[in-house]
Amino acid sequence: MDIIVLIFLCINIGRQAASKGLSASRWRLYTVIAWITMELLGFVMGVGLFGTGNMFGLYLFSFACAVGGYLFVRFQLEKITGTE
Repeated sequence: MDIIVLIFLCINIGRQAASKGLSASRWRLYTVIAWITMELLGFVMGVGLFGTGNMFGLYLFSFACAVGGYLFVRFQLEKITGTE
Protein backbone atom coordinates (compact mmCIF):
# COMPACT_ATOMS: atom_id res chain seq x y z
CA MET A 1 0.00 0.00 0.00
CA ASP A 2 2.82 2.40 0.83
CA ILE A 3 4.36 2.08 -2.61
CA ILE A 4 1.08 2.76 -4.42
CA VAL A 5 0.42 5.85 -2.32
CA LEU A 6 4.00 7.04 -2.76
CA ILE A 7 3.81 6.66 -6.55
CA PHE A 8 0.59 8.69 -6.65
CA LEU A 9 2.09 11.41 -4.43
CA CYS A 10 5.28 11.57 -6.51
CA ILE A 11 3.22 12.08 -9.65
CA ASN A 12 1.32 14.85 -7.89
CA ILE A 13 4.48 16.60 -6.66
CA GLY A 14 6.06 16.28 -10.10
CA ARG A 15 3.08 18.01 -11.72
CA GLN A 16 3.16 20.81 -9.18
CA ALA A 17 6.90 21.32 -9.65
CA ALA A 18 6.60 21.28 -13.45
CA SER A 19 3.81 23.87 -13.31
CA LYS A 20 6.22 26.17 -11.48
CA GLY A 21 9.02 25.53 -13.97
CA LEU A 22 11.05 23.41 -11.55
CA SER A 23 12.62 19.99 -12.04
CA ALA A 24 9.90 17.39 -11.48
CA SER A 25 12.39 14.58 -10.91
CA ARG A 26 14.23 16.54 -8.21
CA TRP A 27 11.01 17.14 -6.27
CA ARG A 28 9.96 13.52 -6.71
CA LEU A 29 13.30 12.47 -5.23
CA TYR A 30 12.77 14.86 -2.30
CA THR A 31 9.35 13.27 -1.77
CA VAL A 32 10.74 9.73 -1.73
CA ILE A 33 13.56 10.67 0.64
CA ALA A 34 11.21 12.51 3.02
CA TRP A 35 8.68 9.64 2.91
CA ILE A 36 11.21 6.92 3.72
CA THR A 37 13.00 8.98 6.35
CA MET A 38 9.83 9.95 8.17
CA GLU A 39 8.40 6.44 7.95
CA LEU A 40 11.52 4.96 9.54
CA LEU A 41 11.62 7.71 12.15
CA GLY A 42 7.93 7.14 12.90
CA PHE A 43 8.51 3.41 13.30
CA VAL A 44 11.40 3.95 15.68
CA MET A 45 9.43 6.52 17.67
CA GLY A 46 6.41 4.22 17.75
CA VAL A 47 8.46 1.31 19.07
CA GLY A 48 9.95 3.60 21.70
CA LEU A 49 6.58 4.97 22.76
CA PHE A 50 4.29 1.97 22.41
CA GLY A 51 6.49 -1.13 22.26
CA THR A 52 6.12 -3.94 19.75
CA GLY A 53 2.85 -5.43 21.01
CA ASN A 54 0.67 -3.87 18.32
CA MET A 55 2.34 -4.02 14.91
CA PHE A 56 -0.73 -2.69 13.08
CA GLY A 57 -0.70 0.39 15.32
CA LEU A 58 3.01 0.86 14.63
CA TYR A 59 2.35 0.61 10.90
CA LEU A 60 -0.38 3.25 11.09
CA PHE A 61 1.81 5.54 13.19
CA SER A 62 4.75 5.21 10.79
CA PHE A 63 2.42 5.71 7.81
CA ALA A 64 1.08 8.91 9.38
CA CYS A 65 4.65 10.14 9.89
CA ALA A 66 5.45 9.32 6.26
CA VAL A 67 2.45 11.37 5.09
CA GLY A 68 3.83 14.17 7.26
CA GLY A 69 7.09 13.94 5.29
CA TYR A 70 5.14 14.32 2.05
CA LEU A 71 3.22 17.29 3.45
CA PHE A 72 6.49 18.94 4.45
CA VAL A 73 7.86 18.60 0.90
CA ARG A 74 4.57 19.88 -0.56
CA PHE A 75 4.64 22.88 1.77
CA GLN A 76 8.20 23.70 0.70
CA LEU A 77 7.18 23.47 -2.94
CA GLU A 78 4.15 25.68 -2.44
CA LYS A 79 6.34 28.38 -0.85
CA ILE A 80 8.25 28.70 -4.13
CA THR A 81 6.53 31.21 -6.40
CA GLY A 82 7.90 31.16 -9.91
CA THR A 83 10.82 29.83 -11.89
CA GLU A 84 14.30 29.44 -10.52
